[in-house]
Amino acid sequence: MIRNYLKIATRNLIRKKSYSLINIGGLAIGMTVTFLIGLWVLDELSFNKYHENYGSIAQVYRKETKGGDVEVETPQVTGLGTLLRTEYGSHFKRVVMVRSRLEERVVAVEDKKFTQEGFFMQDQGPRMLTLRMIAGTRDGLRDMKSILLSESLAEKLFGDTDPLNQVVMMDARSALTVTGVYEDLPKNSEFAQASYLAPLDLYLEGKPADVLNKWDNYFVNIYVEIFPEGDFDKISAIIKDATLPYVSDETVRAKPELFLHPMSEWHLNSEFENGVQVTSGNMLSVWYFTVIGVFVLLLACINFMNLSTARAESRAKEVGIRKSIGSLRHQLIQQLYGESFLVSGLAFSVSLVLVQLVLPWFNGVSDKVISIPLTNPAFWLICLSLIVVAGLLAGSYPALYLSSFKPVNALKGAIKPGSSATLPRKILVVAQFTVSIMLAIGTAVVYQQLQYAKNRPVGYNKNGLIQLRSVQPEFQGKYQALRTELLNTGVVEEIAECNYAITDIRGWDGGFSWRGRQYEESFNTVFMTSGYGKTIGLEFVRGRDFSPAVASDSSAIIVNESALRLLGIENPLGEYVKWAPGGSDRGTYQIVGVVKDLVKYSPYEPTFPSIMFLSKNDLRWLYIRINPNVNPHQALPKIEEVLARLVPSAPFDYTFADQAYEAKFQAEERIASLATFFSALAILISCLGLFGLASYVAERRTKEIGIRKVLGATVGELWQMLSWEFVELVIISCAVAIPCLIIS
Repeated sequence: MIRNYLKIATRNLIRKKSYSLINIGGLAIGMTVTFLIGLWVLDELSFNKYHENYGSIAQVYRKETKGGDVEVETPQVTGLGTLLRTEYGSHFKRVVMVRSRLEERVVAVEDKKFTQEGFFMQDQGPRMLTLRMIAGTRDGLRDMKSILLSESLAEKLFGDTDPLNQVVMMDARSALTVTGVYEDLPKNSEFAQASYLAPLDLYLEGKPADVLNKWDNYFVNIYVEIFPEGDFDKISAIIKDATLPYVSDETVRAKPELFLHPMSEWHLNSEFENGVQVTSGNMLSVWYFTVIGVFVLLLACINFMNLSTARAESRAKEVGIRKSIGSLRHQLIQQLYGESFLVSGLAFSVSLVLVQLVLPWFNGVSDKVISIPLTNPAFWLICLSLIVVAGLLAGSYPALYLSSFKPVNALKGAIKPGSSATLPRKILVVAQFTVSIMLAIGTAVVYQQLQYAKNRPVGYNKNGLIQLRSVQPEFQGKYQALRTELLNTGVVEEIAECNYAITDIRGWDGGFSWRGRQYEESFNTVFMTSGYGKTIGLEFVRGRDFSPAVASDSSAIIVNESALRLLGIENPLGEYVKWAPGGSDRGTYQIVGVVKDLVKYSPYEPTFPSIMFLSKNDLRWLYIRINPNVNPHQALPKIEEVLARLVPSAPFDYTFADQAYEAKFQAEERIASLATFFSALAILISCLGLFGLASYVAERRTKEIGIRKVLGATVGELWQMLSWEFVELVIISCAVAIPCLIIS
């Protein structure tokens, strides 16, 4: 029986090659989209599962009330980490403090030097993260002068030589012994960018001996690993008010509350609004693409339904004969389902090849390393389920519709596709194009929003501006020499230093007051040398830039427009602002300039209130403005030559400011590119189905077309006659899709 069904289904496919190709091709494209989206969603959902203790690890978060709003912060004080380990140790298997951000350091062996990103963490960190060690052990950070290298960094530094117990230089001042090499972390790990791990004690070297017991230095993230029987919510309730006895009265007024945020939530559920967890952009992307995958598969199945029911007339006699010789309806349904499953199976085979071909491009666009898990039995079970689901979706309506024909009417040829048959088909076509148009319009809106954010005024001139870190000891005391030498090259217009990158936002301080009014809000504080404003192209709306000719500028400040609004000063020039962070008097500063707001951290968020200070200490970023009359390709070698001569230990790892800013849009551009790709395929599938229906209609009306041509009808008139029915359906789809998008 099954063999007979298969034989009939194969003959039908071969007999009608064009319709078979449309059916199989459309379904294969739909499955390919579903396949790719499924792999992408699986990668998103498996974030951080590389770490074996995934279900037991959490990060300590803090809620604080500021200006009436509840803010959630991740950087914590070192005193809290020590307290959790000593006073609350019975609730935690491990407590690990980690520098709250990736640290760029120059790691060198002899003449090989590379600027790398990594974490400074306490010695239990590698065990908590269950690093897979290629050499050495997870206990390699117990000595302050040790370092763990990723496999790729170890290969760059040592090649085929055994790196274990070798010495590397960090920033040309710390000789560190390689005590271990770990397997490169996958991209779907929160710690994937770390090419080295170094002891937190090394980062704290030179700081006061009691630095791990301080309660005012928010520069570490605290990660905890609970026992298997532990509960995150219960432990959160226990440690909720742990900081209150130790922090200042000002901090107590902010009502700090601690809670544990599980590792399983980090990637998809780490956004909070007014202290309440909300659906994050990453989770919205997962839902968005999941919906696209389901809809695209439905579109492909609708094509199959439409073409199968449209050709019902040509199969009516076959059904009539089968019924007249004793075939039962359920047997016909089985046969028709068999045809559907055959098409679904063939489409799946084609989609598997398409996915394999498209996957390298897809990985490049999505910035992932996804592969088809061909050796995983669960994968094949899911594939079988996809074939069955697609077969059922595509074959249900045709099987029920064709098997319902009465034998007498079928044999007499009385089965005609009247309104009762064409209406469901028209509804399905409208549904198809409604979904496709909604996807296309939604993608266009996302693209426009992205372009709007890209074109937003940033408050400085990104073009021709290069930035590089100046943390090596050899930079100390050489700023003036560098400035003189670089300006003498003729390819540099201006040079300046600051404490962090213009595309980042790191320094936050409170304790500002004006005319006796104390501000509870924190301000973004920036420290720089004179000439910084000219170098990056700050736009002054009032006052002036810092000047090396004005000695009093050491006690001057420049504020941005957001800070001016927050301070509430109408005529700011000449006014004095006092700064006493944490109760310590840092002095009184005079406002000499007001600049336009700078878009620094996120181009999608409001600008932050910023205060700029003149300083010569702890300035770790060098900014160089290339002469606009000089080609950057000609300028860069001359700049590199000066740096190599004056600071030989520092690699010339520069970045153009405009490139650093553009990098902020990478995630959104990836989403937009994928959405455009999937939307285009959805429209292609819909058009394939419409083409199949139009071809069938033209074939069925061949005699009518011939008569009309004999009577003088032109090709244009015939084209208009045949296409209007489908154009009408597309117009209806637009009329349905646009209001739906507006409402949503």
